[in-house]
Amino acid sequence: MASFRAIALFLLVGLMVGVSKAQLCPTFYDESCPDLSNIVRGVVQQALENDDRAGARLIRLHFHDCFVDGCDGSILLEDQPGVVSELGAPGNANITGFNIVDDIKAAVEDACPGVVSCADILAIASVESVSLAGGPCWEVQLGRRDRRTANLQGANTSLPSPFENVTQLKQKFRRVGLDSTDLVALSGAHTFGRSRCRFFDRRLNVSNPDNTLDASYAAQLRQACSSSRDTFLNLDPTTPDDFDNNYFTNLQSNFGLLGSDQVLFSTPGEDTVDIVKMFAGSQQQFFDSFGQSMINMGNISPLTGDEGEIRSNCRRLN
Repeated sequence: MASFRAIALFLLVGLMVGVSKAQLCPTFYDESCPDLSNIVRGVVQQALENDDRAGARLIRLHFHDCFVDGCDGSILLEDQPGVVSELGAPGNANITGFNIVDDIKAAVEDACPGVVSCADILAIASVESVSLAGGPCWEVQLGRRDRRTANLQGANTSLPSPFENVTQLKQKFRRVGLDSTDLVALSGAHTFGRSRCRFFDRRLNVSNPDNTLDASYAAQLRQACSSSRDTFLNLDPTTPDDFDNNYFTNLQSNFGLLGSDQVLFSTPGEDTVDIVKMFAGSQQQFFDSFGQSMINMGNISPLTGDEGEIRSNCRRLN
């Protein structure tokens, strides 16, 4: 009898551990919100009709969300009682796209009220944004829940910066379980979108030029940025609104806009150099790796089961 009880207790503990470590899965909403992907895609497509940067805005939100305590929707929370928003962090300065998330959430709530988390909306919006720009699709893992807190200090220290070198970037990626391939692949999201001059204009100093930036390209950038440090320029000067592998061929030509992009190729001895070459030589290899790296990033410390909540308004706690 004692032996039976011991076995029963062991099985119960094992079951509890299994539940506490619930995994994300692509079929999570198949029954509760079967048209979810189409709903999200429709709103993203509509947003792109009025704003070429909509897709880049959405994937940046997902990226910045996942790097601070995991993919939990905390990036979307505004200041409110009990919450100090992550939006005050320098790395989140000028981050946008919240209105698109609001529109997606409203459409999803109309179809499936109280079912889909804001964290999952960011994950789905990212794959739809990339797909609509000509990039790859990947099997989005779902089942995240929304955190009831934000972490401003974490946002201050965890988000990669456009001014960092390869060593610093690797350290931040390693802290969340991502490797050099993830770093280079996810940086490839800069194949679309824009950046303000203030995030790269220190590379344009005439008296102390950045030798890893093509001189003629630097002259063009200097002219474009002469009127304001808040001027937006394309991250990819060749195909700015398409999701392709030109980001990597640009790096090979010293046409990386941000310093944190160009260092991936221009730092001697780093393993990132060969990864850039691989992706520059094969768009399919980049697409495959990007999809897997997005899955890897999306698996960073998600809340599941009965943790957190499903917010009805992505910007505020229930």
